[in-house]
Amino acid sequence: MEHSHRYHAYPTQEVADGLEHHLNVHRQLYNHVRWDYEQAPEDDKPTEYDQNNKLPEWKRKWPVFGELHSKAAQATVARFHRNLSNLRKTKEKGYNVGRLKRQAPAEYRSVTYNQSGFDLDEKRGHDRFAYVRFSKIGWVKIRYHRPIPDHATIKEVTFKKETTGEWFVSFGLETDDADLPEKPALDSLDASNSVGIDLGILNYIHTSDGKTVDWLNLEDDYERLRREQRKLSRKEKGSNNYEKQRLKVAKVKRRIRRKVLDYQHKITMWLVKEYDAVFVENLNVKGMLEQSHNARNKQDAAWRQFITLLEYKGDLHGTHVVQVEARGTTKECAACGVETAKPIWVREHSCPACGFETDRDANAAMNVLQRGFSALGLGWPEDTPVKTVTATDTADFQRVSASHVVETGSLGA
Repeated sequence: MEHSHRYHAYPTQEVADGLEHHLNVHRQLYNHVRWDYEQAPEDDKPTEYDQNNKLPEWKRKWPVFGELHSKAAQATVARFHRNLSNLRKTKEKGYNVGRLKRQAPAEYRSVTYNQSGFDLDEKRGHDRFAYVRFSKIGWVKIRYHRPIPDHATIKEVTFKKETTGEWFVSFGLETDDADLPEKPALDSLDASNSVGIDLGILNYIHTSDGKTVDWLNLEDDYERLRREQRKLSRKEKGSNNYEKQRLKVAKVKRRIRRKVLDYQHKITMWLVKEYDAVFVENLNVKGMLEQSHNARNKQDAAWRQFITLLEYKGDLHGTHVVQVEARGTTKECAACGVETAKPIWVREHSCPACGFETDRDANAAMNVLQRGFSALGLGWPEDTPVKTVTATDTADFQRVSASHVVETGSLGA
């Protein structure tokens, strides 16, 4: 299993200057790799292997490239070809895409050391700090708030400068599956220890056992962002005042991102602690965001990030996490399977075939649960919540507040 740990970094001014310099040289290398690729004939484009073999020649021709560690330089070449591969996949899906752009200084903000060229010294620091050495740059102090697990292997290390000017160091880790907790046996799963999740609009999530989790309130943060962006629009681009205001906007955006990510960590931790199996919709998030209505809320939800975190924590804590087909979960009746079209403003499910009535999102969550059991090759359990679910006008739906999720999810997160 692959995962990562990210730490806030505090380089000295001298080391920070070195990080900036290497970041800029790697950007130049990336752009040169792109140029070399673009210059080649269409029927004879160089592969990643071909361009890695050109690195010694480029270092002789342009000594500035010789300042880079060999593995870090190879990782930059790999970065271009990975971006190229993602572009091809997007094009294959029918999207109209262009070519990879030349990277400007503001766009290229990270460098990766793959397999070698770095060292971690956990003993050198104190009070939850440690140090990372990057070859040809120096030692960087990091806030070591959670140690690297003994059973994890460090595969790569990345340093990154955020738009706010802060530095971060990320460790790409690999853990042997044998060291992970064993997931419950499939034949032990039933509706009491499993849950289906509908990623909603009125609530952040709605579970098949009748729990709803509130949205995180970000209105004050967005009001501040709008205020700071208005101030930025009145500054002369390129001036010192513009740069100062740009940093203020970047910090507000960072605050919003961190709040959403932290909230998702808490919700996913709560779910994997509470249940042996969690089933979630496999959403086409990109397509949903292209729709005009409610786009900002969907962006705030960061559902793809939420699902990724859920799968990651499921592996770490021994919980089955399964994605199921999302299409039709809202229309289909969880009791009889008959489909009924519902406009977005209709918040109740009322089946004309069998008379089953419940909340719209609760019905979708129960369908997700049923599809999850089918995906695992299991029969639908007898103690299905469909038979005991309450009507929409009862008080038996348990509303889980944001503060409760934060408090519960914090334990061992």
